[in-house]
Formats: sequence, C-alpha cells, structure tokens
Amino acid sequence: MGLAMWLRTGLLMAILTGLLMGIGYIFGGPNLALIMFVFSMFFNFITYWYSDRIVLGWYRARVVDEYEAPELYSIVRGLAERAGLPTPRVAIIPTETPNAFATGRDPEHAVVAVTQGLLKILDRDELEGVLGHELTHVKNRDMLIGTLAAAMAGAIIQLAYWARWIAIFGGFGGDRDDGENVLAAILVAVLAPIAAMLIQAAISRSREFLADEGGARISGKPQALASALMKIDTAVRYRPLKNGNPATAHMFIINPFRGLGLATLFSTHPPTEARIERLRKIAEEMGIYF
Repeated sequence: MGLAMWLRTGLLMAILTGLLMGIGYIFGGPNLALIMFVFSMFFNFITYWYSDRIVLGWYRARVVDEYEAPELYSIVRGLAERAGLPTPRVAIIPTETPNAFATGRDPEHAVVAVTQGLLKILDRDELEGVLGHELTHVKNRDMLIGTLAAAMAGAIIQLAYWARWIAIFGGFGGDRDDGENVLAAILVAVLAPIAAMLIQAAISRSREFLADEGGARISGKPQALASALMKIDTAVRYRPLKNGNPATAHMFIINPFRGLGLATLFSTHPPTEARIERLRKIAEEMGIYF
C-alpha cells in the first residue's frame, strides 16, 4: 500500500475514532470516551480484516464459483491476467438495479460483485468494460479505502439512530442535566448523517476517472464502457437502490441511491456525461472512434 493510501486510511480511522470519543465524552464523560476509543480500535481492525465480508453481507451478495457463472468468471479471469492481478472472487447481488463494485483489503483478497440487473442489461463487451473498471480499483487498492469509508459512515449513521432514541427518552443522565443531554443527542442525530455523507464525498472523484481509464485500457473497449455507464445511469434514475446503505454509494460504479434524500446533496461520483466524454478522448488516443 502506497504512502498516500496509508495516509487516507489513517485519516478516516482518525475521523471515526474522534467522532466516537467525542460522542462518548458528551454522553458519559472521560470514562465513556475511553471506552469508545478502545471500541474504535477494535472496529477499525475488524473493518480492515473483514472488509469484503462486511460489504457483501450488507447486500446479501453471494460468492459464486466458475461452474455457476462460467461466462462471468471467464471475463474476470481474462481481464485480471491482462491487468497483472490474481483472479478475484466473483459475487452476485440479488437486485435488479444494475451496478457493480469491488471490495477486499488487497488484491489477494479482492471480490468483484455485480448485480443480477447488470448481467441482464449489458452485453459482453459492456460487461468487460465495467469489470475492467472494477479491477482497476483493485489494482489501485481503492477498494480498501472505500470499504473503510463505507463502514465508518455506516457507523456514524447508526450513532445518529441511537442518538434519536436517546433524545426521545431524555438522555443518559449522569453529571449533565437532562436538558443538556437531550440537546446533545438532538445535535448528534441531525449532524451525524451529514458527517457520514461528507466522508463519502471525501473519497476523491478522480479515482473514478482513473478507474474508467483503466477499465477502458484493460478491456480495450472504451466505447463499450461508455455505453455501459449510460445504461446504468439511466436505469438508476428510474430504479434507484432502495434497500442498501447510502454510506456505500461511493463504492459502486454509478451512485445507486440517486434521488433518495441526502444522497442527492453530496455527489460521490463525477457526472456521467463527463466520464463518457473522457472515455471518448481515451478512445481516440487508442485509435477507436464512436
């Protein structure tokens, strides 16, 4: 892992740790803040080591073998060889909303996940472009930072949910009076989801542009990737993902929660039109016109 990746990962861990300790201090003083610090260290380790299982579990994604999905495995294996990567595991997400993401702590433990809907609307060339995009994330080790950000943002949203109930029932009590506890709980309930979305937005949009370029070059089919992005974007507009965790939006090739509440306030992806325009320029460099 490069220095920049370590710095970004460390920054996200520090954000989560600081948030948990701050909430602990607000509601329980120094003792609870210390407990939150210990919990955050444990949480960060678990998130790092089991990042693939965590995200796959959120979406009920099932890892499939070569006999269950021979064409999908064939594409992934061929692209991984071209990219100089070990062949990752492949998972299928049981939803009709077309999309894809990569997860795992490193290339040796990577998983590429696609939805059932994606397999239905893309042809083989378009699927190669999308999978090339995801394998570029694997090669650039973007998926670890994405999974950590998703887990951390999810934890923040959960804290907001707890704070809402704390406010309803009058706080924790203790040294603070009830009014102060309730006010603190309300502030956490309101501000924590915004903080979660800011963590998502902190994941650089440039990583998507780089993954698009990598996907175009690995597959050799920039026009097919552009076509796939257009199809996915259109489908998501009409059928956004409703049962997932918005904290994971930045992990997908296209934001699957478009149009749902706070997901519209913080953009996790560059505009699809801008991505397609860049792919046109990459295609011209490769001597391909579309």
